[in-house]
Amino acid sequence: MAHRRVIETYYKDVNNLADLLNKLVNSYRLLIGGANELNGIALASKRDIKDALKRANELGDIIDGVIDALEISTDNCNCYCKLKSEIINSKMHMAYIETEINEDLKLQN
Repeated sequence: MAHRRVIETYYKDVNNLADLLNKLVNSYRLLIGGANELNGIALASKRDIKDALKRANELGDIIDGVIDALEISTDNCNCYCKLKSEIINSKMHMAYIETEINEDLKLQN
């Protein structure tokens, strides 16, 4: 079961990446909104607006990196799950499963 613990840890890492992505996207939206508000203020200089957009673009690049890492990680998780399902399917006998289902149905009635 050591392999299972590795995959569970890996799964937690994927969840952490997804959580990080969510937080970064929210920050990105706020930066874009702030740049939009600066653009609507008559006293704001073009330099301030460009700086705000530059910060948003830099965060956008970070978000792209997290998305790339998340895609790679989820592909690996999918491969693990598919392989595990194939192994389980090759080891299972349908008659046993049918018996279990029938017993459960009898208990419910």
